[in-house]
Amino acid sequence: MQSPGKSLKEALLCAQSEDRLTVGVYESAKIMTDDPDSVSFCVLAMDEEFEYDIALQIHFTLIQSFCFDNDISIVRVSDMQRLAEIVGDKAEQLEDAHCVLITNPAEGSWEDPALEKLHLFCEESRRLNDWVPEISLPGR
Repeated sequence: MQSPGKSLKEALLCAQSEDRLTVGVYESAKIMTDDPDSVSFCVLAMDEEFEYDIALQIHFTLIQSFCFDNDISIVRVSDMQRLAEIVGDKAEQLEDAHCVLITNPAEGSWEDPALEKLHLFCEESRRLNDWVPEISLPGR
């Protein structure tokens, strides 16, 4: 199996090409509130500069709880800048890449194999009591 980081990058790029990405804490919260069943995967990103941001930590706690309650796979990455480089195509997206959601593919379309690998990785991590595993994104 390829590394979870490579699978995550592939899943993000695939979702982006199919317009199934939501970038930003507030935008993600809106999607989760309006249509929780549409969300397939959640990525939380934290850099050292935001490590002590209490408001962001509260948002993360609420997002994690929501994901657990709605059976949404969730991972953390420690390099928000790299995540922003992968998913960002607008300046405002680069500033709030703390949370990225991948929504489900349209009915009748093929499942993304990279996303399936990530779901399996998260399932295995939960069996080992690692509820929000951390993934390292590959370099450029």
